[in-house]
Amino acid sequence: MITVLALLILKAGTVSAMGTVTFENPDICALKGTSVEFRCSYSYPDDETVQKAAWFKGQSQYGIWKRVKLSELPSYENRTEYVGDKQHDCSLAIHDLQDGDTGHYYFRFDTENFGWRSKTSVHLTVTEPNATVYADTVRARDKVTLECRTSCQLSNIVWFKDGRPVAQPEFEAKAEDSGKYVCAFEGHESALSDPVFLDVQYPPMNVSIEVTYLDEPTVGRSVIMTCQNTANPAADNYTWYRASASSLSSMSQVDSGQMVLNRSVNAADTELYICQARNKLGESNSTEVLLIPLSEEGTVDNTDRAQGSKTSRQITDTPTNSSRIALIYDQSLIQQGIIVLMLHASLIRKILGFSFNSSSSSLEWDLSP
Repeated sequence: MITVLALLILKAGTVSAMGTVTFENPDICALKGTSVEFRCSYSYPDDETVQKAAWFKGQSQYGIWKRVKLSELPSYENRTEYVGDKQHDCSLAIHDLQDGDTGHYYFRFDTENFGWRSKTSVHLTVTEPNATVYADTVRARDKVTLECRTSCQLSNIVWFKDGRPVAQPEFEAKAEDSGKYVCAFEGHESALSDPVFLDVQYPPMNVSIEVTYLDEPTVGRSVIMTCQNTANPAADNYTWYRASASSLSSMSQVDSGQMVLNRSVNAADTELYICQARNKLGESNSTEVLLIPLSEEGTVDNTDRAQGSKTSRQITDTPTNSSRIALIYDQSLIQQGIIVLMLHASLIRKILGFSFNSSSSSLEWDLSP
């Protein structure tokens, strides 16, 4: 708190008297878009009565420092509020702070015989949060640091990502951390910084094969196989591998591209597929998909190559699921009248006994017990 002597402005026919103006905080820093209050008090001789009170802003005009009444400045229209009185409180509130509000503010009051104005001022600094992310493009598992700065000495910074609170300003990047970040100060969450963007890059993950049919799903008809995945940057290279029942000893590269069209499934062969998705950061393989033609009776016959025993799986063939193609994958389900049988990849490996070498253009099968 600072108390200053007020300059006395003598009116004609009067004698000198003493008055004071006290600013509770002569140096204020506040966030753009918020409100601020200049707490102020003033005193004067007991035999005087205050007639007028007003706040001014200091401005340089043609090299001359002048005090301009706030009520005469269009930029302050409907944003200033004199919350004091004509006794001893001279407090002023300014709402919806703007960059141009930064500056020096003065108070003046007049009685019947005298006029006083503060010799010193309240200096206001209007600032806004400035968000920075180090670094803005990272790879998964890299360290990320969020930093929020202002001209004010403010504490309790809060962060938001796509509108949701962020727990810590430092973290190890994950794929889901990509997005838009803003910072604010607790209690002033409406005064947000401009957004900064974090781009987390990672190799293909969650790679899977989606199988759809061009027409009625029966033996000999064409299917479309799509290699689905998530990656950043997007996968730009796809490789397909296939092994047939007639040659389970190796899996060879058969195609490229994210989508394989018109892959006809013949009744004479059982085929196993894997797709490999790749971007500049790495590659990943899908779970194995086994396409098995069904006989008219709906029976799928498999030979356990490791044990040398023959197994049979019975599939009920009804009018609602008269498909002639089965997929062995992760779990059992029936969709759109298509029989889809799925087994976990580890079970396929146990049955077929193979291992995949991703560095090779073919897959080798280990047929040992």
